[in-house]
Amino acid sequence: MTPSEARLAQQFAFLNEIDKLKTILRASELTDNSRFENSAEHSWHICMYAMVLSDQAAPDVNINRVIKMLLLHDIVEIDAGDHPIHEAVDLAAVEAKEAAAATRIFGLLPDDQRDDFHTLWREFEAAQSPDAVFAKSVDRVAPVLQNLACGGGSWNKYNVTQDQLETRVGAKVARGAPAVWAYVKARVDEHFARRNSKAAQ
Repeated sequence: MTPSEARLAQQFAFLNEIDKLKTILRASELTDNSRFENSAEHSWHICMYAMVLSDQAAPDVNINRVIKMLLLHDIVEIDAGDHPIHEAVDLAAVEAKEAAAATRIFGLLPDDQRDDFHTLWREFEAAQSPDAVFAKSVDRVAPVLQNLACGGGSWNKYNVTQDQLETRVGAKVARGAPAVWAYVKARVDEHFARRNSKAAQ
């Protein structure tokens, strides 16, 4: 096998492996309430969010890098599974499992791509750079819109309160896209006001 063929073999091994992301179901339902979305669909959708909402990013944000992070960020769920933000989990154990998954899955690639993809994944997880902060904002806001369209969706399943949503999600969205969260928060407030009103009757 020539070096070129060996490189292609590694690249195709990775591409075949990440097809498994289509089998990982998330807690979020599609906006028509027909079924739960899978992690591959989520990754595609938030890349579209990043493109469409790029005018909401800080001036120093590179949207191309953001999209790369969003395409890569959930690949680790092939090994580690999906862990909804409102689910009670051992966070340290999840992070260790995801780190091991990143090493294994990105390790299928040629060394240069392995290092590049793994670095982008770690940057997203750390959420310190302007690109990663905006990417995290986009990742967090998409499920909010889905839950609003579904009448509460996973918020109902996990008994999510408005305060929990503000702390776990709103703060992260506002950090990278404050105007986006201001807009969405108004709809969130309306949703919880209706829910609280029904509960009081």
